[in-house]
Amino acid sequence: MGVGTAWPDTSYTQQEMLDTFGITDPRVRSVFLNSAIERRGLTLPPLAADGSPVVETQGELLRKHVRSGLAMGREAVTRCLADAGAEVADIRYLCCVTSTGFATPGFSALLLKSLGIEPYCARLDVVGMGCNAGLNALTAVAGWAGAHPGDLALMVCIEACSAAYVFDGTMRSSVVNSLFGDGSAAVAVRAAPAPADPESDPAGAAILRFSSRIIPDAIDAMRYDWDDDHGKFSFSLDPQVPYVVGAHAELSLSRLLDGTGLQPSDIAHWIVHSGGKKVIDSVRVNLGLTRHDVRHTIGVLRDHGNVSSGSFLFSYRRLLDEGCIEPGDYGVLMTMGPGSTIEMALVGW
Repeated sequence: MGVGTAWPDTSYTQQEMLDTFGITDPRVRSVFLNSAIERRGLTLPPLAADGSPVVETQGELLRKHVRSGLAMGREAVTRCLADAGAEVADIRYLCCVTSTGFATPGFSALLLKSLGIEPYCARLDVVGMGCNAGLNALTAVAGWAGAHPGDLALMVCIEACSAAYVFDGTMRSSVVNSLFGDGSAAVAVRAAPAPADPESDPAGAAILRFSSRIIPDAIDAMRYDWDDDHGKFSFSLDPQVPYVVGAHAELSLSRLLDGTGLQPSDIAHWIVHSGGKKVIDSVRVNLGLTRHDVRHTIGVLRDHGNVSSGSFLFSYRRLLDEGCIEPGDYGVLMTMGPGSTIEMALVGW
């Protein structure tokens, strides 16, 4: 029914990040400057007396997660509702997704109070699933909407990636620190109350089916766990991630399209998670896609970095704004993350 996105007021180029943190290691600088990312929305730590960023404790990071995440989430929901022509009072189900921190009560309760959502609104928090989680959560949201025709359900991805990092100068942490940006994205979903009545059908895309594929052999390829050396949670990426994801993309797509009578060539629009330059290239090659097919994925990576679970909705928002969708078109949404996991959804207009 509607889509809304939000990001911090403060954003930085990759060169500005290198300058701010005083990074001189040529290997690390190369990672930042060859990432296909121009700038990212971030909430950086305050500066010490000598002008260098202070080292944030895990407690400070968790507070940043809640503070900045709630601000972005409110803005994304507000824009989503405006796009859907709906009001806060219309929300009957709220699902919040995050992997950049932990809080109890979670974002669903915090947003309910902050926005004045009705207290009988059903809620779900999906925490810690990673970049793929937007489609995992959308499965639950679509299921709830289907069981409650006519009622409005919202999914909100809230990722304050500035609150989930360590800084130690190693290549492992440098790759992560060069990639992620802060962002929030919301999508409104409704099942038509009377499918036989054409005038009751929701505007926008219809969610037709989902498919999931987990690759247990690569379960350690993407991890977010406790780092004893730093006293913080830290994220790590195996260099083989792009190739693992790419190698299984075609099998995932085949399962999604199985029984539909559709071929990959019938898909007009591809909305792929902005996981990073190598990930995008690997998926593109293995699925036989052109750069034009993933233009919005590339554009989101360039302008925002990897905003984790909400990345695909950032790309979807750009597709809608482009105004190129025709009735009868089909699209594929694709997210990837820890597990290793590939999630897909087929949509039609």
